Amino acid sequence: MKSKFNDKAAIDMAYFRFSLIAPVIQGTFTDPTKTAYYRRVTENSFTLPNGKVMVYNPKTLEKWEEYYRKKGMDGLMPRERSDSGQPRVLGETAVNEIYRLKEIFPRINATLIYTKLIEDGFINRHQVSLSSIQRFIKHNNLKSAVNTNQKDRKAFEEEYPCGMYQADTSYTCYINENNKVRRTYLIQIIDDQSRLIVGSRFFYNDNAYNFQQVLKGAISRYGICQKLYLDNGSTYSNEQLTLICGSLGVVKLHTPVRDGASKAKVERSFRTLKDSWLNGFDPSGVSSLEELNRLLADYVRKRNTTVNRTIGETPMERYQKGMRHVRIPKSKEWLDECFMNRVTRTVNLDSTISIDKVYYDVPMQFIRTKVEIRFLPDQMQDAYILFEGRKYPIRQTNRAENGRTKRNNQHAIDYSKMGESDNV
Repeated sequence: MKSKFNDKAAIDMAYFRFSLIAPVIQGTFTDPTKTAYYRRVTENSFTLPNGKVMVYNPKTLEKWEEYYRKKGMDGLMPRERSDSGQPRVLGETAVNEIYRLKEIFPRINATLIYTKLIEDGFINRHQVSLSSIQRFIKHNNLKSAVNTNQKDRKAFEEEYPCGMYQADTSYTCYINENNKVRRTYLIQIIDDQSRLIVGSRFFYNDNAYNFQQVLKGAISRYGICQKLYLDNGSTYSNEQLTLICGSLGVVKLHTPVRDGASKAKVERSFRTLKDSWLNGFDPSGVSSLEELNRLLADYVRKRNTTVNRTIGETPMERYQKGMRHVRIPKSKEWLDECFMNRVTRTVNLDSTISIDKVYYDVPMQFIRTKVEIRFLPDQMQDAYILFEGRKYPIRQTNRAENGRTKRNNQHAIDYSKMGESDNV
C-alpha cells in the first residue's frame, strides 16, 4: 500500500473509516457485541468525505478494525483515490452550495435546488440527476424547513474524565522581549467532565504545531481522550492532526462554523482566566515568553485545585475520582511516534528531498523512490525516512561539505550504514 500523507482525500477517507470503528477501538460501544454494533451502524447509508453516498457491509468495518490494529492509520489509507475511475456525482462546491441554499431558504425543495445548481454552473444536467440531489438532501437531514439560525442547545458533560477534551486559542497580552513588543496567544485544553485544565501555554504564534505540543503534553500528563472537540481554524483542522488523532485512537470533532458557544467550557475557562488573573496583570514586567508561561503554570495549578461552583468540587478531585477510566499512553516512545508529522517525497537525482523549502540529504539508494518522512518541525535533526519498517536518518544539505569527498571529509555521513536502525 502506497503512502498518501500528502493526499487530503486519502487522509479524510482514512479518518472517516476510523470514526466508524472508534467505539470498538476505544471499547465504548453499548451493543452486546462488536458484531452487533457493526450491524447496527451499517443499517444506514454514509456520506463519504467526497460527498458520495455509500452503504457498507458489517464485514467491511471488521476488516477496517483488523487493518487499524495491525498498522494504525496507515492500515486505513485507501490503496488508491476513493473516486479513482468514477465521476464525482456531487463535488465539494456543489455540496457547499446546497447547504448555503438551505440555510438562506429553509423551505426550498430539491427540484428548485437542482435547477439553481445547473443555472449557476455547479453541476452538469447530463452528469447529475434530480434523484441524486433528492438522495443527498434526505441522507443529510436537510428536508425539514427549520430556522437554521436557531440552535438547539442543552447542558451536557462526559460521564468520565478524558471522555472529551475541548481546545481553543485566545488572543492575549503583549510582552516586550529583547526590545521587541509581540502579541501572545494562549492555547488551552480543558477536560469536559472534570473542567481540569490539562494543557495551557502561551506562544507567539497560533499554529498547528504549537497546538500539537500542548496536546502531547496534556495526553502525557492526564491521559488519552476519547474525543477532541475543536473549531475549524487551520490550527485545529489539518491533515497532520487528523493522522495524529487516528494514531492515538481519538475521534476528532469540529464545531459548526462560527459557533463558538458550542465550546462553552473552554470559552468559559478563558473568561475566568482573564477575569481572575490576566485583566489585572501588568505584562510590562514580563521580559520573556518563558517567564509568562511560568506565571501561567502557577495560575493553572491554583485553578485546578480551587472548587468549581458548577461541579461543587475541585477539577483535580473530580478527575482523580474517575482515573480508573483514563487510558494512558503505551509508552513515551509510542507517544512520540504518534505525534510525528508525516509527508511523502520523491527523492531527487542528487539524493535530496525538500521539506518547507529546506533541502535534506537522504541515502542514495532511495533516488527516484517515493519515501515517507517522519519528523517534528522543531527537531528536524531527528527526522528520518520510514521504509519497510526501518528508520533511515536524513540531514540538512550542506552543499559546500558535499563538494568534498567522503575520504577527506570526516563529517560526511556514510549512508551505507544507515539501514541498521532498530525496527519501528
